[in-house]
Amino acid sequence: MRKVNRLSTMEAINISDRIKGMAVSATLAMSQKSSELRAAGVDVINLSVGEPDFDTPEHIKEAAKKAIDDNYTHYPPVPGYMDLRKAIAGKLLRENGVEFKPEQIVVSAGAKHSLSNVIFALVNPGDEVVIPTPAWVSYVEMVKLAGGKNVLVPAGIEQDFKITPEQLEGAITPRTRIVLLCSPSNPSGSVYTREELQGLVKVLEKHPQVAILSDEIYEHINYAGEFASLASFPEVADRVVIVNGVSKAYAMTGWRIGFMAGPLAVAKAVSKLQGQTTSGISTIAQKAALAAYEGSQQCVADMLEAFRRRRDLVVGLARRIPGLRINEPQGAFYLFPEVSAYLGRRFGDRVISTDDDLAMFLLEEAHVATVSGSAFCLPGYIRLSYAASDDQLREAFARIEAALAQLA
Repeated sequence: MRKVNRLSTMEAINISDRIKGMAVSATLAMSQKSSELRAAGVDVINLSVGEPDFDTPEHIKEAAKKAIDDNYTHYPPVPGYMDLRKAIAGKLLRENGVEFKPEQIVVSAGAKHSLSNVIFALVNPGDEVVIPTPAWVSYVEMVKLAGGKNVLVPAGIEQDFKITPEQLEGAITPRTRIVLLCSPSNPSGSVYTREELQGLVKVLEKHPQVAILSDEIYEHINYAGEFASLASFPEVADRVVIVNGVSKAYAMTGWRIGFMAGPLAVAKAVSKLQGQTTSGISTIAQKAALAAYEGSQQCVADMLEAFRRRRDLVVGLARRIPGLRINEPQGAFYLFPEVSAYLGRRFGDRVISTDDDLAMFLLEEAHVATVSGSAFCLPGYIRLSYAASDDQLREAFARIEAALAQLA
């Protein structure tokens, strides 16, 4: 039998331009690099990953086990089980004061999947999507993949990483299809107050052609008190699409359950798209998510208090390091310090020219994995996740301080 050279055959296959033009997820790439170093025996502290370090609560795991025993092992409805969509509608009404029918909700494989579905359902080639930066790494790539044009609106540490109404007004054009907002924010941890959102809503009122995509996945990791959903503003409520899920609040990142809630036409379009791609989402995970929404919420409160304590710890540790500029994040579990004071410095023959260089330096010399601000469309910063134990965080910041002190 003639032996086939599979490598040469694979190299002859043409990869599509849309995939060639897509950036690799910087957060996943840095996490992978830290895992490779760990496998080689290096003691790496990984502060690059955006997931809670807690285990999924027991009552949620028990619901999943029961679902298996009850034979929830067949194809589910494409938009999700009706009982789960009813539970999500109940959560939105109870916690956010916004009313959606189950038919306006589609359950997907995580909030990332929900965001992608909505963008593909709404964006035509050439349409513009307004994204405040810093912004989560995947937003811009999703828009590019859909053929849209990203309109980035920068907001640095001096304005607490939050855009102003004037900035928003200046970014909207007749081609604008979506304004995408994430609060609490990944990567900055900033939270828009109701008053700040009201200012943005006054601008959006004047542009009825614009859909509003509100990423609320960090809703429950919020140290500022009241969380305000954009869907709770009646002036624009009929144009808001909420994306949320169970990953962050219930420590269920691996279960892959998110949802969108929005106008019926959008829900139908998303369900149509999902029906031709993934179809319905894991039956067992859906039953686990149902238990998360309908069961005790004490686990959410307990994790919030742990994250609050860690927030206070890392803010104090970071403020001891000369040259770092930080804000006090009001949500999520990230610190996003400005590091420009260290750019242009040297470590031996090595020049730290960019925040990418600095993140790699910290990984290789301090053995702490972070992510550059450039990955979040705002150079001059790095993102550190404090979803780690207190001891790990103390050790990580001690290593960072020692490494940075070596830069001349």
